[in-house]
Amino acid sequence: MADVFLSYARPDQAKIEKLAIAIEASGNSLWWDRQIEGGRHFAKDIERELERASAVVVVWSKDSIKSHWVLDEAGFARDAGKLIPISLDGTLPPFGFRQIHSIDFSNWPQDQSAATALQRAISHHVTEAAGEDPANGTVQSPAIELNLQGLGESSDRRVLLNSGMSRRNLMIGAIALTGGASALTGWQLGWFGPDKSASTSMAVLPFANLTGDEGQTWFSNGFSNELRQALSRNPLLRVSAPTSSNAGDGEDDFAIARALGAASILRGAVQLVDDTVRIFAELLQVKDGVVMWSESYDREFKDVLAVQSEIAGTVALSLVERITSKDEARSSLEEQKEIGGTDDPRAYEAYLRGQAFNDLSSGLDSKRSALSQYDLAIEIDPNYAAAHARRANVLASIANAANDANEVSRLFAQSIAAAERAIEIAPNLAQGHMALGYVRYYGQIDRAGAYPHYKRAEELAPRDADALRSIATFYSFSDHTALAMDIMDQVIELDPLNALAFRSAGFVALFAGSFETAIARMEKALQLNSSLANANYAVGVARLSLGDPGLAHDAFDAEPVALFRLAGLAIAKQKLGQVAAAQASFDELKAQYGDSGLYQQAQVLAQWGETERALLVLKRAFDEGDPGVVLTTNDPLLNPLRGSAELNELLLRLT
Repeated sequence: MADVFLSYARPDQAKIEKLAIAIEASGNSLWWDRQIEGGRHFAKDIERELERASAVVVVWSKDSIKSHWVLDEAGFARDAGKLIPISLDGTLPPFGFRQIHSIDFSNWPQDQSAATALQRAISHHVTEAAGEDPANGTVQSPAIELNLQGLGESSDRRVLLNSGMSRRNLMIGAIALTGGASALTGWQLGWFGPDKSASTSMAVLPFANLTGDEGQTWFSNGFSNELRQALSRNPLLRVSAPTSSNAGDGEDDFAIARALGAASILRGAVQLVDDTVRIFAELLQVKDGVVMWSESYDREFKDVLAVQSEIAGTVALSLVERITSKDEARSSLEEQKEIGGTDDPRAYEAYLRGQAFNDLSSGLDSKRSALSQYDLAIEIDPNYAAAHARRANVLASIANAANDANEVSRLFAQSIAAAERAIEIAPNLAQGHMALGYVRYYGQIDRAGAYPHYKRAEELAPRDADALRSIATFYSFSDHTALAMDIMDQVIELDPLNALAFRSAGFVALFAGSFETAIARMEKALQLNSSLANANYAVGVARLSLGDPGLAHDAFDAEPVALFRLAGLAIAKQKLGQVAAAQASFDELKAQYGDSGLYQQAQVLAQWGETERALLVLKRAFDEGDPGVVLTTNDPLLNPLRGSAELNELLLRLT
C-alpha cells in the first residue's frame, strides 16, 4: 500500500516524472502508472490503490480537466476526504472541485513554496491516516544523507533526505539529481514550515429559530450571517457565501455542504426569550458526520456579542489548526476580528432588524423600514460604522427608485455622507468603501472617484463573494475586463448555488467579449432561478453578437423586464427583416419609458445603423444622468459607434 496516489493526464508525463521523483524522495511511498490510458471506469487495481492511499494528489492542467479518468479519480478522492489538488500550469480545477484549494505548481521548481504546501498537505493526510493528530505538530523522520559522489558534485556535498526510504527510492533520487537536482533539493528545504497559501473550506448554515415565533427569524438568520462574516475574514478559511449556504433550505445539511464543496459545516439553533438568548452551535466534518466541536450557551441578551465572538474564534481554531501551526492559527484570529462593529447589544439588534428588512427586497417599503432600523442603530451608537455603511447602501437604492431629480440628488448626497462617515470611523471597513464606490459611480457617473474605493474594498475583502461580485461588475465596465473575469471565477467558487453570481458572471463575460461564456453563465443562472430578470436579455445580446438574430429574438422575447425586452426585440426584428415590427417595438419602448429609456433607445438606433441619431440620443442620456451610460465603454450593442469622435468624447466623461 502506498502513502500517495498520483493522478495525472498522459500529455503531462514529462513534468509528472519529476514530481513523482520528488514525492518519493521525501520519504513517501507513491503509486502511479504512466501506462494508463483514459477510460470511464476504474480498473480493479486502480480502485484498490485509491482506497488504500492516505492522500491522492490530483494534477490539474489544461489536459487533465478534460480527462474522464482524472475526473473519476478526483471525484473518488474528494468524496473520501483525501484529495490534494495541484495546478500544473495555472489551470483552474473544473466545477465541483474549486472549493478545495489547489496548490499552484506553475512556477515550480523555481517557486519552492508550492513544494512546501504539498508536503505539508501530504504529511497531514498520512499522519491522520495513521491515527495520529496532525494538529499536534509535524513529525519528522530522522534524516539520512545521500552522497552525491560520482554525480558531478564534490564528494563532501550531501543532501538530507527522510529515513524510511527504500533503496529503489534512493536510486531514483540519485538519478534525478543529474537532470533535476533543483527539484529534489528544493523539496527537502523548508518542507515542514507552515503553508500560508493553505485554507480549509466550510459553510455556515442558517441557524434554526426555536423561539416559536416566525417574527424572530431576523435574529437567528442575522446571528448566523454575522458569524459567517467573521469567519470569512480569516485568511486560512474559505467560507461559502451566504446565498449559496441558504440555497438548500429544506435539504439535508450534508447534501448542501457537498454541493458547496465544503469540508465542514457550522450549524445551530437560537432561542430568544425576553432578555435571554439560548444558542446551540456545532461544527461537523462533512465526510463522516463527526462532531468536531459543539457548545450550548444560555446568556443574557447583553452578552450576545461576546458569544458570537467566542463561537467564531473557537470554530476558526478548530479548523485552521488542522492545516497550520497553533501560533499561525491564533494569528489568523486577529484578522477575523470585527471591523466597524458595536459593543452595544441594542444597536446590534437594530442592525440585524435592518438587515432582515433589507434582505426582503420587496420594494421601497422594506428599504425604508431597513433605513429606519439603521438610523436607530446609529442613534444608539453613533460610531457604528457598519450601520453607516448599510445606511449608505439603502439610501442609494431608494435614490435609484425615485423619479424627482431633486429627490434623487438629495438621497445620493446623504448616501455619500453616510459612506464617508463609515470610512472615517473605520478606514478598513470594506463595506464602507463598497458603498462609497457604488454611489460615486452609479449616482454621480464618476468612475475615477469610484475606482480607489472599489480597489480598496477588493484588498480588504478578498474572500467576500458579495463584495467581489460588485467589484468585478465595476471592473467589467472599464478596460479591466480580464481582471473582472478572474474575480468572477473566485465568486462562483465561493457562491456556486447563487443565480445572481452566475448572472453577474454572464454580464462580465458579455462585456469582455466572451459571448459563448456569457451564454453558458446566464443559462446556469436561469437554471437556478428561471424568473431572473435581465438574464435572457444578456443571452439575446450574446446571440446577436455571435450573428444569430433568430435565437437572439427568442431570448429577448423571454425577458421579463419590458425595458430590455422591447429594446432587444426592436434590434432582432430589424435584423430579421421585420422592419415594421421592429419599429413597433421601438415605439412601444419610447411610449412606456420616455426619457428613462434614452440609453436603450441609443442601443437600438446604433444597431439599426442610424449612427447620427444614436449619438445624439446617447449624449442626451449622458446629460440627463441615465445610469445605463456606465455600460458605454464595453457594451457590444454600441459597437457600430466605436471610433467616432462623438463617442470618444462621451467616454471621456466617464473617466
